[in-house]
Amino acid sequence: MEKIRKSRGRKVFLCFNYVFVTMITLSCVIPLLNLLAMSFSSSQAIIENKVSLLPVDFTLKAYQYVLKNREFWVSVAVSAKRVLLGVPLNVILTILVAYPLSKSDQAFPARKFYVAFMLVVMLFNGGLMPTYFIVAKTGLIDTVWSLVLPGAVPIFSCIVLMNFFRGIPEELEESARLDGANQLQVLVRIFLPLSKPSIATVTLFSLVWHWNSWFEGLIYSNYTQNYPLQSYLQTLVVSTTEALRTSDLKTIMELTQVNDTNMKSAQIFISIIPLMLVYPFLQKYFTTGLTLGSVKG
Repeated sequence: MEKIRKSRGRKVFLCFNYVFVTMITLSCVIPLLNLLAMSFSSSQAIIENKVSLLPVDFTLKAYQYVLKNREFWVSVAVSAKRVLLGVPLNVILTILVAYPLSKSDQAFPARKFYVAFMLVVMLFNGGLMPTYFIVAKTGLIDTVWSLVLPGAVPIFSCIVLMNFFRGIPEELEESARLDGANQLQVLVRIFLPLSKPSIATVTLFSLVWHWNSWFEGLIYSNYTQNYPLQSYLQTLVVSTTEALRTSDLKTIMELTQVNDTNMKSAQIFISIIPLMLVYPFLQKYFTTGLTLGSVKG
């Protein structure tokens, strides 16, 4: 096959693109490398501003302090339970909401009303205090359901999936209906297999939100053993300061070998490890079929 000749303008454009993408990549990677280096550096090296992209006076004290506490592993279990309950619930409800809203106005006359209602709800929520009172009155305080049910229907994900469903040709559904399929069969056998890229996207949105969210754990949990991982990590700096006043000499000696900077750096990398492990499995759905349309020839 003859190699396609590139014009000078095309070469300049590609060169600019490579430089631009490389700069964006470095702007994302360099801060993470700096945080990783600080998490493995000594407290004194950080105070003296000696740490750049490589650790100085390599130490695992920050990770040891975070990982050795029983509360850390309890919070990991709470976060894992939240993800295992919240992500499937979000995805199922998103599909069940997006599918009818993707129909035409003739098939679902109230579609525009529900879409407008969802947009208003997405832009203007009820506020923190009303939400808290609802959670409290329903007896969800200090349970994992207080972290799952208030955000059970992610509106943005519903809109993303609804628009993808609307891109699927109506002829496919009509053909299935002529063969005797009902709406549930059309959804399961036609729409869902064709919507894997979009479903993978909303699944990742839900996973990231449930894993990274910390504020709900602080306001809906009265006891630290009910905190998810991110809420627990948010309290570590405060608990470190308190421990310096109340702990024994051995604990105080351990705490003096870490500071806020390398503690926070260690927290960041501990919290993103699960997402880094999951993302490669969902990446293939983003790169295949997401921009090509729902029907492949």
